[in-house]
Amino acid sequence: MFDRLRTERPYFATQLRPVCGDMLLPNLGLSASDCQMLKQNVHVVFHSAATIRFDEPLRVAVEMNVVAVRKMLVLCRTFRHLEALVHVSTAYANCDRPYIEETVYPPPVEPQKIIDVLEWMDDEILELFTPKLMGEKPNTYTYTKQLAEHLLVTEGSDLPIAIVRPSIVGAAWKEPFPGWIDNYNGPSGIYIAAGRGLLRSMKGESKASADIVPVDIPVNIMITVAWYTAIAKPKNILIYHATTGGAKPFTWGDISDVVNKSFKHTPLEGCFRRPNVAIVSNNFLHEYWTCVSHLFPAYICDIAFRLMGKRPRMVRLYHKLHRSIDCLKFFTLNEWHWANSNQYMLRQQLSQADQKIFYFDLHPLHWPTYIENYCLGAKKYVLNEDVSGLPAARAHMRKLQIIRWVFNSAVAIILWRVLIAKSQFARNLWFFIVGLVFKFVQYFRITSTMHKS
Repeated sequence: MFDRLRTERPYFATQLRPVCGDMLLPNLGLSASDCQMLKQNVHVVFHSAATIRFDEPLRVAVEMNVVAVRKMLVLCRTFRHLEALVHVSTAYANCDRPYIEETVYPPPVEPQKIIDVLEWMDDEILELFTPKLMGEKPNTYTYTKQLAEHLLVTEGSDLPIAIVRPSIVGAAWKEPFPGWIDNYNGPSGIYIAAGRGLLRSMKGESKASADIVPVDIPVNIMITVAWYTAIAKPKNILIYHATTGGAKPFTWGDISDVVNKSFKHTPLEGCFRRPNVAIVSNNFLHEYWTCVSHLFPAYICDIAFRLMGKRPRMVRLYHKLHRSIDCLKFFTLNEWHWANSNQYMLRQQLSQADQKIFYFDLHPLHWPTYIENYCLGAKKYVLNEDVSGLPAARAHMRKLQIIRWVFNSAVAIILWRVLIAKSQFARNLWFFIVGLVFKFVQYFRITSTMHKS
């Protein structure tokens, strides 16, 4: 199949052209001429269009993640040469289960019933009912992704469908470049916030596996799944998990350590503070560090901005950051296990040459190197910071370190002076420590004099 696709590629290049569409429009917003062109030429469809916002209103999430899938099924039935429809779901579509098999689980409510409800229910009432409808799902994204899978099984059984479920998609491992990333989605925005010294405490379980998968892994799996679906023609819809926890586990605590070290060695420009993010599972400690390390410095900075006649922005920035962290805490506090027999079977179907080209075996992955490349990629490709600016960024980091040392020393001296003034015990302890230091100095001088004589 790969050889056939390679030989036919020049033909397709002359026949196909980019088309514009919209998931929210009837017939996906495609013109009649576009539909005719697709009908005659398309053999393989990769459906990855979706809203990935966790806090998306249920109405929008259903329209984009469920109804649009039905529109895609209708469109694909018109394709005369369709050999594979690969739907990109998420490994967390069934995150209310600790162990997830390679099967489509039935949702608590049929997708059509949800669609019918949305037609008459207004937004205010829908917002109140959304938590009840989602059940144990943490957000509308995972909920609608499960609905979409069920719709594919019930309404697309006559089509050559396969489903790929990636976990948290991160920067590239190898292709197109190590560390390549072009957006703030997934962990990228969190890494950048940590690198700038903005994020100091994140709610999570440090010993839980962080199931981050490099973006080139699910891409290679999708291509291979399309090939296998076309040549093997499975009788049932097969599910393929693109996850790392089972094959190559790495914890959130491990990641935070590597991120801190990486951004200290290769700092971002214009950092707010030195990188020092910690994964905290205790509610009280997390709230404490949020107040002390996030909000208190933010209010101080905004006061300084106002005094300088500038617009305050740090408190607003931290509120936005906290909303993002709250959306992620369900995934950083919990751990899942996924079956991977279909992925293993798929790899066995490939020749040695194709396994190297369409790689998705994660055993050679070295996590610390990957995370370091990820941080560097965020600096280069997302923030567009040139490596030539590293000396200035490191000088700024040293300045922040000195400021931190001076501030901590000043606070310690002030607190100690307050204690000495208020507490007899503190004064006695101070004189005891000073006496010990004085005796040590005297002993050192006497010992040095005896050695010289």
